[in-house]
Amino acid sequence: MSPRSLQLKRKTSDPELPTRFSMVRSFQLADFVTLGNGVCGCLSLMFAMKALITQNTDFLFSSFWCIPAGVMFDFLDGRVARWRQSSSLLGQELDSLADFCSFGIAPAVLGFACGFQKMLDLVILTYFVCCGLARLARFNATVAAMPTDGNGKVRFFEGTPIPTTLIIVAVLAYGVYHGKFWRFANPVYQHEGPFASFSQAFTPEHVWGGEVTILPGYELHPLVLMYAVSGTLMISRRLRIPKP
Repeated sequence: MSPRSLQLKRKTSDPELPTRFSMVRSFQLADFVTLGNGVCGCLSLMFAMKALITQNTDFLFSSFWCIPAGVMFDFLDGRVARWRQSSSLLGQELDSLADFCSFGIAPAVLGFACGFQKMLDLVILTYFVCCGLARLARFNATVAAMPTDGNGKVRFFEGTPIPTTLIIVAVLAYGVYHGKFWRFANPVYQHEGPFASFSQAFTPEHVWGGEVTILPGYELHPLVLMYAVSGTLMISRRLRIPKP
């Protein structure tokens, strides 16, 4: 038996190894609240995809509503942790992953679902997602060294907190509600194919703000720039926002 095999055998027989399902048993009440945030983010993604498949804006509004629900869970988990006087590294990582799903990926997918589907739109949406990911990673890596108050609470955020992307979702919801997106008008499937309606729904006059041509063959919807601004503010180190 090789030394590597002996090492693996010792590790698997180590009585100090965690038992099965120990991760679930180690969850605090606040962690379950955080999972509620993650559930909202997943549901938002699924409702957005369902909206595109069915061309039904009811599913799109359901997707919109999942984001403020996620904000509520994100607000509550910290309160519950302080109330129970319980916190852990697992809870911190779980919170970041749930935030990334609800306030990083989901808003970008909602932008795509509303019509930001040009190649340059996709570049900006991807930039926004990467900024959210980097912002959360930076917070986790530096939170131990950041100034805290008497209760051990971090005094300020570096860059805008990722839940502020709720503002983008609110803008999109307002636009859909007032008919500035989504103009599906009895598309003819039998002659133009099952996806022809998307070319009708997301023409320049059917996406809020229209589109501009940057280079021949490369168009951009100006409204998508709010994602670029949001992403840049999230990763800013000079912008410091007091933590409530």
